[in-house]
Amino acid sequence: YGDIKTINILKNQFAYCFKKSTSGYPAILKSNIINKSFSLGKNKESIEFKTLSVQHGRIKSLGYIFQNVAYISDCNKIPKNSLKFLFGLKYLIIDCLRETRHQSHFNLDDVLKLSKLLKPKKTILTNLHHDLDYNYLLKKTPSNVIPAYDGMKLNI
Repeated sequence: YGDIKTINILKNQFAYCFKKSTSGYPAILKSNIINKSFSLGKNKESIEFKTLSVQHGRIKSLGYIFQNVAYISDCNKIPKNSLKFLFGLKYLIIDCLRETRHQSHFNLDDVLKLSKLLKPKKTILTNLHHDLDYNYLLKKTPSNVIPAYDGMKLNI
C-alpha cells in the first residue's frame, strides 16, 4: 500500500517483486494505491481511512485517521492543513524516536507539545529508539501520554 509516488518508486527500484522477471523470480507483491481516503475490510468489518500529508525530513510521508484515531509514524512536522484534522481524537499514535532532536522524526519534547496542543484523550508514542526506556517514559510523561509496546491492543 502506498500513494502513487511511493508505488512508482518501489516498482522502479524493485520491479522483480511486482512482475515475473526473466531470472525466474515470481512476483510476490501487488501494488495498492492509497488515495486521500480508502477502506480496508469487507461489509460490517470495513474501516474507512483518511490520509494526511506529513513531513519526514525532506520527504513527504502519510499519516492515517480512522475511527477517531490518528496513526502518524516517520514524521517530524505536520503541516497546518493536516494538523486541523487531529484535534480531540481518542488516540494519537505518533512517532517519537528519541529524546534528542532528529532530522526526520519527532523527539519527546516535540510530541509532548503536540499532544498538549491537540488534546487527544491518549497519546501513544511509537517508533521508539532503544534509548527510550518504557518505565522512564511512564515517569517522565503526563498520564495521558504512554509509550507503545509490542502486542499493545487498543479498544477503539
